[in-house]
Amino acid sequence: MHTSRGYLNDPNGPVELEGTTHLYFQSRPYPHKDVPVEWGHASTTDLINWRLHRPAMSPLPGARDADGCWSGNALVDGSEVHAYYSGKTAGDTYQSVLRAVSTDGGASFGPPRQVLADPLPDEQVTMFRDPFVYREDDALTMMVGAARADGSGAIRRYRSTDGISWAYTGDVAGRVRGIVGGEDTGEGWECPQILPTDAGEIALISSWSFADGVGHVLSFPVGGDAPVVPVPQRVDHGTSFYAASVMREHSSGSPVLWGWIREARSTVAWQDAGWAGAISLPRTAWCAADGSLRTAPHPAVDALRIDTGRPADGARIDGRAEIVVPEGGGAVRIDFGADEYCTIDIDPDAGIVTLDRSHAAGVDPLDGSRSVAPDAFDASGRPAVRIFVDGSILEIFTSAGRSVTSRVYPRSAPEWTVHAPAGAVLFDIRRSIEAESTR
Repeated sequence: MHTSRGYLNDPNGPVELEGTTHLYFQSRPYPHKDVPVEWGHASTTDLINWRLHRPAMSPLPGARDADGCWSGNALVDGSEVHAYYSGKTAGDTYQSVLRAVSTDGGASFGPPRQVLADPLPDEQVTMFRDPFVYREDDALTMMVGAARADGSGAIRRYRSTDGISWAYTGDVAGRVRGIVGGEDTGEGWECPQILPTDAGEIALISSWSFADGVGHVLSFPVGGDAPVVPVPQRVDHGTSFYAASVMREHSSGSPVLWGWIREARSTVAWQDAGWAGAISLPRTAWCAADGSLRTAPHPAVDALRIDTGRPADGARIDGRAEIVVPEGGGAVRIDFGADEYCTIDIDPDAGIVTLDRSHAAGVDPLDGSRSVAPDAFDASGRPAVRIFVDGSILEIFTSAGRSVTSRVYPRSAPEWTVHAPAGAVLFDIRRSIEAESTR
């Protein structure tokens, strides 16, 4: 999902109210980062057909969010929706944790109230933002992402009985920046989320560093009162998945996960295009035996298909399609035009799936051309690989729950040609935005 103009990034605060799911997201009406952030708003009754609305929250002059309503989450409380988020005020050291209340079914939020004091100087906190609030044991728990002066990222935990007065109860986890299992753990942890699974609770963080900016979404098990020094593992093995947002409870019976699909083109390119950023397909998630978080398209995604499928090899697509390789190996190649293509190599013997974008136009070289998903296959009964193509977006899922999310920017307009192994099936899929509001 993306808007037709402006800058979109982190998904925020997904909630379900009276059968309707509301998803908020970081939004700017123009594709320039100096425009203050507001909370965009989309809603759906089936996780697939989305309706865009007017922004649900905008910076309030003179308030603690005067220069931006940044990331957070939301809770349903009776007929109200309570948003917890980071408010930015120019010149302040931290983004303050604020609460705003919607009394109109999540369509708009009232003025903010700061509910958590900013860290004190002796706490040696250098970054503090992105509250995640959920109910636990008849009270509320809040997680806030942080960076510390010793170069470590951390998740700070708070407890409350009324959602307004909060007590710090210690860090859930923390780790000095380093390379663990080939992944940079970052010196700050943005967008902390706690996802319940059958194997216990999993924390998701988005690694971030002052000099290098955003990294990747990492996960690790948490539990108990003592803070853990985690061994974080990558959630998505592409280059464009960041700022995951979790809806812990949903009427479909399982938690739902979304992420921000970042751009891989230059700033000049997306500013000239007039838009940037997208929200991923909804995903289900589970914990594998090695403690890593795995994801798959939510079952609702099947409703995007508009036909019964046809052989994928040699098929022509109009820019949107799902390509399913039920089993076995080989390569899926999407030809965009003369000497312009990308390849997804499926290697069951090595247990890997590789996306090669080295012949795709428009990708910033700094974004990297190859992405590899390890330990990609299992005997779950899921297809070996499902590939979703939506314009510049590629979302790839494997049977073992590995995913690769990346971008390509073909110079050649559709139709494009698919080459695939025998037995691969192609489904045409539809756009999932029903209508867009006026501002």
